[in-house]
Amino acid sequence: MRDTQAIHASWWDQFQFLLLGLHDFLSKLICRSYRSFLWEFRWLSPRYMAWTSCIRARRALHYAVKNVLAYAKFLTDHDIANGKMLETDKDSYIKAFPVEERCVGGRLPAGGAMIDESSGSTGLPYNWVRSLQERLESHLFISYFATYCYGSDPWITINAFSMGAWATGLNMGLALQRNSIVKNTGPDIAKILSTLAFFGPRYTYLILGYPPFLKHLIDVAETEKFPLDKYCLNGLVGGEGMSEGLRDYLLRYFKKVYSGYGATDIEIGIAGETPLSVAVRRLAREDPAVREKLFGHDSRLPMLFQYNPLMHHVEVNENRELIFTITRLSLLSPRICYNVHDEGGITRYDEMTEALESVGYSIKDLAKQTGCRPIRLPFLWVYGRRDYTISVMGANIYPEDIEQCLYANPDLARITNSYCLFLSDGLQGEARPCFNFEITIEPDSTIENKFRNVMLEELIRINADYREAFKEYPETMVPEIRLYGLGEGPFAGDEGKIKQVRVLKKHESMTA
Repeated sequence: MRDTQAIHASWWDQFQFLLLGLHDFLSKLICRSYRSFLWEFRWLSPRYMAWTSCIRARRALHYAVKNVLAYAKFLTDHDIANGKMLETDKDSYIKAFPVEERCVGGRLPAGGAMIDESSGSTGLPYNWVRSLQERLESHLFISYFATYCYGSDPWITINAFSMGAWATGLNMGLALQRNSIVKNTGPDIAKILSTLAFFGPRYTYLILGYPPFLKHLIDVAETEKFPLDKYCLNGLVGGEGMSEGLRDYLLRYFKKVYSGYGATDIEIGIAGETPLSVAVRRLAREDPAVREKLFGHDSRLPMLFQYNPLMHHVEVNENRELIFTITRLSLLSPRICYNVHDEGGITRYDEMTEALESVGYSIKDLAKQTGCRPIRLPFLWVYGRRDYTISVMGANIYPEDIEQCLYANPDLARITNSYCLFLSDGLQGEARPCFNFEITIEPDSTIENKFRNVMLEELIRINADYREAFKEYPETMVPEIRLYGLGEGPFAGDEGKIKQVRVLKKHESMTA
């Protein structure tokens, strides 16, 4: 057992923190305008950004040790030899200490703060307190990100994220007020279509929402013969991953669709897709050599973002999980080395450049094709939550696999409202994959067979582990398909949920 004095600020630390203070002062002046903000990140060296991100994380640690009772106790209860920054997560830190002890000063402030609630997709919803200053900083970065991706011409924002205590809805509406006028409709398709009809196609629109919701919006509009094709629409999505197949589906009516990455545990707006990151991801989809060079051997094509290393320090542990430290000192409840158990990776801009060059591509050429001048921010890729998988005969099957399979067949994608997967018990007690689909037409054996054939064919194509397992255990690996009407079976409670459940537990599948 050691006390928190084992992590002390040396004279060299203190000198570097002093330099950071000067940089922070200059950066605040620079970032007051969008153009100067871009200038900073176009000319700062990727190596310098990586170095200063590390120093900022260490400064945030020392600040938390001095000012946050819970974090000091956490370190006291753990081995902190060699100044190692220990991982925290919901179980080891959030559940272990009262919310007051996790705040600077050991108490909730009398005012100037807001409480967000997580969606509860992994169980009990949690409450997260945030200071006014930290929210304003996050809103500013989101606003700049939107300007970079969608331009500075005027538009109307329709915020279809869920409203209420949830972190995303209210905060995205506030952030985008810096760019446009905003209507917070929530996920109400009728209100969105009536808003579009009221203001008409003479305006450009940015519609915010979860990726499946924008797909549902298109499907309903087509059914009702609403003339989406006459409108100039852009999309900004978040809350869960999005396959390139789904992006292609949305781009039939949307001019641009980009995704943001965040977690209520940490904050929204941690990272965002840029024209360049999307171009790199789509290249990886088309060229296996690029995919393997950047992301290794994996059936899933991860989401690829760029992030601001002066706001967030990101590391990767031995399990390929992303570890986040918010390095700003404005946080009411600091998160140091926080693990949300998202699987992924990071690389600097210059390292991405070298990796692409090694397989015959120029990042400058890719950037030119997008028509958007790149910024040299580091890249972050995300597969999703580490435990969101089922495993059969040594083959892991992920929700991302099912989405890839689904959007490989536009006819099936068009009639699918939602999906989830779980392990089913066969006649001999063996486990086999089972995929549930919520569809908009009457289920029958013909549609069921089509789903089964498409899923099997595409899984064999995209998932190497599944392909090998199918060769050895073909009867076990053929997926069981269950089709449901809207709101039936395991999808009965989806209407009231913020996020759809993609992987069912054993007891959930038994009651489906």
